[in-house]
Amino acid sequence: MMTWAARSPEERGLLTPSFCALLLWHAARGHLSNSGASLTFKMSFLILPVVLHRETRESLPKAITTSLAVWLDRNPLASSRIADRARLLVPFTKEALSFGGLHGLLIISGSTIAASLDWRRKVSATLKTSSDEVRTCAKRAEFLGRWFAKSGSPETVMALIGVRL
Repeated sequence: MMTWAARSPEERGLLTPSFCALLLWHAARGHLSNSGASLTFKMSFLILPVVLHRETRESLPKAITTSLAVWLDRNPLASSRIADRARLLVPFTKEALSFGGLHGLLIISGSTIAASLDWRRKVSATLKTSSDEVRTCAKRAEFLGRWFAKSGSPETVMALIGVRL
């Protein structure tokens, strides 16, 4: 990772560790609410590539009852684009996981990530004063957590999307 000052203004604005950790928090909370289990470390690397790209985020289904395979079939370019972005965003996801873990927003245990529920009020207050786009990103991250919980094992989800471990 390059130093913060050496990053482009766009990178400093969109890929801040705190914002990315917030998205991972929402995904982890959504995953837990749908499956009763924490988000896997592997799956966390798919959240930012989907949520931060407006076109992909807006193409997501409205309900988790639409299977991942059906959505990918309806959006044939999505899997290759998500896979490419996932590779590019690995350092930012790692930075967000570190930031979230260090500040207690995320609870990282073994190979899973959980949202610290102690942060519910602070996250809610932050979202109330945020832009519509930030709130949308948070909602879609939570949706992804719920959807991935229903979509099968991390290996299955990653194989469908075309991400190799």
